[in-house]
Amino acid sequence: MFKRILTLAAGALLGVGLAFGVLKLALVWSIWPNRELDRASNRMREVMQLVNENYVDARPVAYAQLATAALHGVADSLDPHSEFLEEKDTREFEEELTGEFGGIGIQVETRGGRVLVIAPIAGTPGDRAGIRRGDEIVSIDGKSLASGTVIDAVVGRLRGKPQTKVSLGLQRPNNSQQIDLTLVREVIKTESVQGARILGDGVGYIQITEFSEHTGDQFAKALETLLKQGASSLVLDLRNNPGGLLDAAVEVAELFFKKGEIVVYTQGRKPGDREDYRSEIDGPPLDLPLAILINSGSASAAEVVTGALKDTGRAVVVGERSFGKGSVQSVFKLKNGEGLRLTTARYYTPSGVTIHEKGIAPQVEVVMTPDEDGKLSLQRARPERDDPAAFEERFGFAPIKDRQLQVAIDVLLGVQVLGDRTRPTVAGSQH
Repeated sequence: MFKRILTLAAGALLGVGLAFGVLKLALVWSIWPNRELDRASNRMREVMQLVNENYVDARPVAYAQLATAALHGVADSLDPHSEFLEEKDTREFEEELTGEFGGIGIQVETRGGRVLVIAPIAGTPGDRAGIRRGDEIVSIDGKSLASGTVIDAVVGRLRGKPQTKVSLGLQRPNNSQQIDLTLVREVIKTESVQGARILGDGVGYIQITEFSEHTGDQFAKALETLLKQGASSLVLDLRNNPGGLLDAAVEVAELFFKKGEIVVYTQGRKPGDREDYRSEIDGPPLDLPLAILINSGSASAAEVVTGALKDTGRAVVVGERSFGKGSVQSVFKLKNGEGLRLTTARYYTPSGVTIHEKGIAPQVEVVMTPDEDGKLSLQRARPERDDPAAFEERFGFAPIKDRQLQVAIDVLLGVQVLGDRTRPTVAGSQH
């Protein structure tokens, strides 16, 4: 996914005499774009120099700071998805896409001004050290956490280079003594494929929270496990999935396609920029009833999967219209560890449909209220969901019914009586 910018050196030809007049004219026209770039650069240089020399406060007008601000402005002016990435942002963005980072392996949240552990990730330093769900983090490296601490600041202090140490002060519920731990950070691999289980009557369920480097392998393993357990149909939950890597989306969708079939294609600025992404799976494709759950938070790579499977009649889509992000961003690495995330293409379903700024319409619409959506998002992410009493005590409401999931199950089992307007038509629908 990452592209490296190469600096190319080109020689200039100098023509002398009337015999080379045509060649010189052609050369002038060929370098005209560089003259335009030079004029634009001179304008920026003039403004930066005036600001640096005349602005009332000298601190914020160093040339490096002005250049950084200008680069942010250039990228931000293009579209909502292009951006200039400073060194820290580039590193965090790469961690997000690879699904790996240096840390201790605990999920945290803020509640009532306190930082609480949601759960440790199995097999990580936090898990091995005995950190439990509900533990409150009261200090990091000897510094107490103030009430109302921003969660991003806590996460930034917990993460770090592998093999480095971090000290935690924990307050356990119903325990008056502080627990002090020193842990060594490791490479933590996040699981983007979650909740794989049999819901009953042979209906399997898998949730994908994002599309990172390991999503394809995780999905294939989870699906194989469900098939061995007797799954005869599948609900694929892509609700509130913001997207991620295009290649990861293709790896998930291609399991349902014959080898060589187009899963998605991208089209850049020039006619020759089209790139087809085809299934590379050997053997027959998976052929089982499939329902995909989406909502307004399903975007980008989540829409690639949904669009490919709906467009080719391989899935019934249940829920609400998706976000509508049909553009592809490439990340160019710059000097000093910085990067540029730039929109370079738009993607299309196999039949040539774009969902950019339109989204994908479900074949069976089930609209959730904002209150329902918020509660269900919390339920899906919480280990307490299987203990209704404990869940209600912790969060102040009893687990609610997932109406979208239930309709998807009913569709797969063929037990729901649908009217003509809501009956799913699996093939040939527009997005």
